[in-house]
Amino acid sequence: MYFTKRSLKSFITAVGMSLLGPSVACAAVQEITAVFRPDPSNPMQNRFTNTTPQSGVCPGHMPARCEALGIFSIRTWDINFRSTGPMAAEETDIRKRVMFKVPSQWRSFEVMSDRGERETVEMRISGIGNRFDIPNPPGVRAWGGYWTTPPAPCQYTGMFAAGSTIRLWFWLVPENAGACSMASEVDIPSLSYVNFEYTYELRTPNPLGMSAGQYKGTISYTVGPHKDFDFGDIMSPNDDTLVFNFNLDVQHTLKIELPPGGNRVELIPQGGWQAWLQRNRRPERLFRDQTFNISSSGRFKMQLECQYPDGGNTCAIRDAVSGHTVPLTIAVTLPPGMADASGQPVNRRPLLLDGTGTQLFEPSYYVDRKPAVLHFEVGRDAVEDMLSGESKTYAGNATVIWDSEV
Repeated sequence: MYFTKRSLKSFITAVGMSLLGPSVACAAVQEITAVFRPDPSNPMQNRFTNTTPQSGVCPGHMPARCEALGIFSIRTWDINFRSTGPMAAEETDIRKRVMFKVPSQWRSFEVMSDRGERETVEMRISGIGNRFDIPNPPGVRAWGGYWTTPPAPCQYTGMFAAGSTIRLWFWLVPENAGACSMASEVDIPSLSYVNFEYTYELRTPNPLGMSAGQYKGTISYTVGPHKDFDFGDIMSPNDDTLVFNFNLDVQHTLKIELPPGGNRVELIPQGGWQAWLQRNRRPERLFRDQTFNISSSGRFKMQLECQYPDGGNTCAIRDAVSGHTVPLTIAVTLPPGMADASGQPVNRRPLLLDGTGTQLFEPSYYVDRKPAVLHFEVGRDAVEDMLSGESKTYAGNATVIWDSEV
């Protein structure tokens, strides 16, 4: 008997794909990347790992604090804001003073592989910051203590640094938060935000249920007064759109390990041939349970190919002299953590030529080098045929295929 493993394929595309319509002619663009690789040391962790390069306050000013908060920052100079007029001291209209409202609610979009498989991702902006530039006077003291205690609903991260005309800051934004605004204590003749910093949260699909490959998608946010990123009526952005291009890379493992010589299977009765040789006691069946180790982090199917089909839905073994054949049944038992399409455990599941019952197996976590079994058997009626008349030798090749392309 021979067993083979079909290799995983990787799916790589070079051009991002927008699933939300035509590309924006003028827009700031941020590439977001994440990868899933199964980790043998932590098989229960079924999450994507963010691989987007960090920039801004987290790597530059407070890496330990950001790690403790579970956030990272991205800084872009492609979006900046300048005031279109002065800000009055103690302004009561929040839209005419320093104000920040970001898309903190979850928004869903699709990513798609080059095979056309679609998955849903959710995103929200969970933090905001930038660099204030202001003439001196009045200088950055114009806002008093708001830098150490940000206005609700925004939350303090520990980040603030300042000179007389410059202030760096970064705040957290709770889910579904409204605007965070603060009034200056004196008139502000002009103000600019020379960069744009943020952090985001993602909800990604379970990578164990995704095929291996790269999934690409796009989500766009508008920038400006009364838009997704809304910094009030006085602050005017240089760009009206921020586009996020996503690339989620799923790198599955599918590995089958047979023991030495495990690809040659000898079928024998229970307890060996002694009962037949010494007492002429006919065996009820011939069988062999062949163990193997399986590692898998993704979906796969199993298929069967035969040198000698039995004329039905399974293989046969054949006597080379007479040409007589008998059916050979083959089944598989998979380890805990693997189930079929209906969520049922896989115990002595028949392997059939038409693939029925083995079209989809799926791990609930990364299964790493766990024992499984292939069961080979010739039933009682077939054994009687084999043992009647002259001595015969039956043999045949059966190919078992583990296929990740589901």
